[in-house]
Amino acid sequence: MNARIEDYALIGDEQTAALVGRDGSIDWLCLPRFDSGACFARLLGDEDNGHWRIAPNGAGTCTRRAYRTDTLVLDTEWDTPEGTVRVTDLMPQRDRAPDVVRIVEGVSGRVTVHSTLRLRFDYGSIVPWVRRADGHRVAVAGPDSAWLRTEPPVHTWGEHMATHSEFTVAEGERVAFVLTWHPSHEPRPALVDPYEALSVSVRDWRRWTARCRYDGPHRDAVVRSLITLKALTYAPTGGIVAAATTSLPEELGGVRNWDYRFCWLRDATLTLGALLSAGYHREAEAWRDWLLRAVAGDPADLQIMYGLAGERRLTEWEAQWLSGFAESTPVRIGNEAVEQLQLDVYGEVMDSLYLARETGLSTKPHMWSLQCALMTFLESAWRQPDEGLWEVRGGRRQFVHSKVMVWVAADRAVRTLEKHPHLSGDLDGWRAMRDAVHREVCEQGFDRRRNTFTQYYGSRELDASLLLIPRLGFLPPDDPRVIGTVDAIREDLGHGGFVRRYDTDAVGVDGMPGGEGAFLACSFWLADALHMTGRTDEARELFERLVGLVNDVGLLAEEYDPELGRQVGNYPQAFSHIALVNTALTLFGDGGDRKTGHGAG
Repeated sequence: MNARIEDYALIGDEQTAALVGRDGSIDWLCLPRFDSGACFARLLGDEDNGHWRIAPNGAGTCTRRAYRTDTLVLDTEWDTPEGTVRVTDLMPQRDRAPDVVRIVEGVSGRVTVHSTLRLRFDYGSIVPWVRRADGHRVAVAGPDSAWLRTEPPVHTWGEHMATHSEFTVAEGERVAFVLTWHPSHEPRPALVDPYEALSVSVRDWRRWTARCRYDGPHRDAVVRSLITLKALTYAPTGGIVAAATTSLPEELGGVRNWDYRFCWLRDATLTLGALLSAGYHREAEAWRDWLLRAVAGDPADLQIMYGLAGERRLTEWEAQWLSGFAESTPVRIGNEAVEQLQLDVYGEVMDSLYLARETGLSTKPHMWSLQCALMTFLESAWRQPDEGLWEVRGGRRQFVHSKVMVWVAADRAVRTLEKHPHLSGDLDGWRAMRDAVHREVCEQGFDRRRNTFTQYYGSRELDASLLLIPRLGFLPPDDPRVIGTVDAIREDLGHGGFVRRYDTDAVGVDGMPGGEGAFLACSFWLADALHMTGRTDEARELFERLVGLVNDVGLLAEEYDPELGRQVGNYPQAFSHIALVNTALTLFGDGGDRKTGHGAG
């Protein structure tokens, strides 16, 4: 494949999502959930691993494409010698079964269009049996079944283990394809009207985006980021996946390929801040409620990530039959980092619930008792080394960011008791813990000679997560140690004008070969830190360059490779889009002065 990661657009129904290329091919789709097996896996392999292309006969990449304003409905157009044709792609909000709707419309002239549907269940490994039934093409293999129909009917035939259709559309004519998945042991689900689904989807998305309170510069980019965040939400539970994909490489041809189709606690406060500040309280409350359900139980068992409904077992394995994006292997399914100890997540949870309480989200009767249990665990565990927020596989260390987040946990507990004295808790003990953590970080995690905090105690390495220190309230923005840290990170971790997470060449830190691109969320954090330390013009200039990295439909991956000029990492990445929203709010909204939590608000 010659496609780039940024060549893809996203469609979805808030339970799963598909990636559509510039050539009109859906190359990635997991059914029925984000974390289910893919039925189209060409993204990580080749055509034989499943895809669905609709395009004019003999045409290559499209002439233009765009989302309909303030929606997740994608229009792709080709200009050909015979005329112009448009393919409109969407996944309507499902009643029970997921549907992919693709509407072909003649714009001018008469254009012959070809559809090739190659279904391959279980990440491209299983060829289904295909038959005709009730005017449909029905594909069945094990637990999976998919039904294809067209309105009006067009000629369809099987060839080379794929289902083909070919037809001509003149100006104003339309042909709709509907692909519906359901468990193979159940009867065919109710038919969706594709044209009504298009109308309803456009209406509903525009109603949703109209609630956005942000009205500053780059509003289109902010709204697109919020739409993307909504699209990455698993509606039945309110959980938000980190990305729609697995194993898109952080380095092309490398091995840093991970499954991001799960929900990370590290995103919690950032997500809440973005949603609340932009006016999406209902979505913020659903995310908060998912968080409470997911972390319920023994505080010692708190995980860094969970499944869409709070599942805890996310076993990692390799799909060895897939060649990987740009020959980047292995292709990993599941994520064994779920077993790591990352103390920062306790701070993320405490910060999130503090933010939820202080911004007026409805309280839950068990919320404070859960927070007290987390604090009781931290009081005895906070001195342990851990793997840190970047899930390094080089062994545990005394990561500074982890300790700062322990301080955040204690600080938010103390603030809650000070503001709500009717609640019970160990106020004196938590104050003492907060002071002890702060003192230890400043003594052991700070390099006085270079005037910067370091990645872990006693190290010379830096870490971009330290840019969050002033936003978290650990030190004021005008503290010389904060300014020194910001300058050191910009100097040592700068990469093509952006920021890497840390030095991947540092011996033994992350335990992986190869490197990675500039981490986009960290680059947005640098803009936030520059603004907070009084360098707003530099912050806005960096923000402009970051917004300039979005692809033609406004999407961002996890990272950017300045040398290749390409996006890398899983896609689209919630962390990147959350950071874009929060930095826009920090620089241009009403949230630039809040110091209690990650998100602007």
